[in-house]
Amino acid sequence: MTDRLPLVLVPGLASSSRIYAAVMPVLWQAGPVMVASHVRDDSIGAIAARILREAPARFALAGHSMGGYIAFEIMRQAPERVAKLALLNTSARPDTPEATARRHQQMQLARDGRLHEVLDMIFPSFVHPARVTDAALLRLVHDMGDDVGAAGFVNNQTAIIARPDSRPGLAAISCPTLVLAAEQDAVLRKALSVEIADAIPGARLAVVPDCGHLAPVERPEAVGAALSAWLGGSGASPA
Repeated sequence: MTDRLPLVLVPGLASSSRIYAAVMPVLWQAGPVMVASHVRDDSIGAIAARILREAPARFALAGHSMGGYIAFEIMRQAPERVAKLALLNTSARPDTPEATARRHQQMQLARDGRLHEVLDMIFPSFVHPARVTDAALLRLVHDMGDDVGAAGFVNNQTAIIARPDSRPGLAAISCPTLVLAAEQDAVLRKALSVEIADAIPGARLAVVPDCGHLAPVERPEAVGAALSAWLGGSGASPA
């Protein structure tokens, strides 16, 4: 495996390339990095197909949260193109009826020009309890929401609602795989990452302590180290 393997990063719900900004310096050292856009289509299948059209012929793939749902679909559509896989703060399960109902409410608020209100509502669940008053982190979430926009947010949620159950395909994933969880993730709990890691042959599970759902910005040193090790660098694993 070449040490210049391109890396494709996929953001999560209402997130833009900014979610990876703090870990980009260490990732860039390993090779070319591309952050995919997931705002132009309203289905997981179409988002994955567009990313594949724009991505290098063969690449390492990392997805955070919704980005993990998209990564699973990329693995279904073109597994031969993915040399390595990293799944950060994500789940292989389909949406629950309760989550779907909540998403529809949030989508209507976004259509009504109230996306920032939605972001304010979900922020406390997105971060570690100690960071719920972190103004800089809230500002980042709002900035990413502005990057995505109301239409992109609605597309994100529409795609998430209809996502398939990825659990049946986990055993077929054969590339080197990192599954990263956060100890205090209130959105997609650690148990969901354990489930994924247990089902993918040879997958490595890394758990970031003192961290909520937005691990790449809450604990960039630990996330960067885990990703660097996965890519073949010398970064130490998180505790």
